[in-house]
Amino acid sequence: MPQQTMTAAELSDAAAEAIRQLNHLTRPAGNGLEYPGDAYSTVSNLKTLVQRLPQTFEQIFAFLADLHEGGNLRSDRGPNADDDVAAVKAALDWAADDARNLAETLDSAHSALSPISYAA
Repeated sequence: MPQQTMTAAELSDAAAEAIRQLNHLTRPAGNGLEYPGDAYSTVSNLKTLVQRLPQTFEQIFAFLADLHEGGNLRSDRGPNADDDVAAVKAALDWAADDARNLAETLDSAHSALSPISYAA
């Protein structure tokens, strides 16, 4: 694996930009999809992307939890960040559950695309 030169924030920004570009390419005039197999592969790749999000969310929270347990966090609402950290945990857990559900739905779409091809 190549040495990582981007921060997590920079890499997530690049991922967001890649999705923006994908949105442009998948428009009717975008020319990003030529064959039904392109849709099949694109949905598969998006499924893989979404399947990886729960791990990212868990690791982001683990980072914050370590800082919090070490007494290194405060809140703009006061010196105790307990409630804010708990809210982050709840939201990231919810996002991870949503990502797992989305991955299952994309898996269904991927399977449904499997038999589709151009008519002869």
